[in-house]
Amino acid sequence: MKTHNFSKLKSKISEKEYLKILVLRTVGNFLIFSSLFFIGKTFYQPVREEIRYFVDRKIQKKYIVADTQNNQGIVRDYSSSAPKNGLAKMFNLKTVEVLVPQDTDYGIVIPKIGANAKIIANVNSATESDYLKALQQGVAHAAGTAYPGESGHIFLFAHSTDYIWNVGSYNAVFYLLYKLELGDEIDLFYQGQRYVYRVTDKTIVNPSEVEYLTRKTNEELLTLQTCWPPGTTLQRLLVFAKREAE
Repeated sequence: MKTHNFSKLKSKISEKEYLKILVLRTVGNFLIFSSLFFIGKTFYQPVREEIRYFVDRKIQKKYIVADTQNNQGIVRDYSSSAPKNGLAKMFNLKTVEVLVPQDTDYGIVIPKIGANAKIIANVNSATESDYLKALQQGVAHAAGTAYPGESGHIFLFAHSTDYIWNVGSYNAVFYLLYKLELGDEIDLFYQGQRYVYRVTDKTIVNPSEVEYLTRKTNEELLTLQTCWPPGTTLQRLLVFAKREAE
């Protein structure tokens, strides 16, 4: 039927006009599918992380940080016998998951949002080529800021991009950073040691507001930065934390 209709249309108009319509339709379809592709590429990771977090909340999932191999084994034994609610039973979902740090030489784990990544040390935050390369591997530690165990201010950043359509190429570990609230735990691992921080505050700033990067302190403070809203480069979300007393 469709072929018959095109044949009738072709008989009523000239071949040149028919080809023009065909080209315009092809270009239009290409633009539509290209737009859908770029939208999907840009927002796939934020949407995926939001869905994962939503499901985790529904099944009351807990993430437990393992700081040693022995601790990892104990927690795995516990996770296998952890109770499950109706949704978790229906889909056979784990309600406890062990987060073994990706890198104990320098890494970050945030239990509430299931974040776990290595940290690239001493990254020049003013040189785009340097920090974009680092962000493809993990979380970037801003050069000139402190390290865990030192008095001073540690500045870590992730989920940045050069262009909005390229955001999917960079690390997604901080997409859910805005979910953190007062008192939530952030674990840093450095040279085999674990350092626990607690969230004290968060704020949204413009990209030009860089004074947070250079703030001075005698305390052991931590700032995490990501782009805001997720999947864009319009603003920056900052989460502040302080090391927990041992």
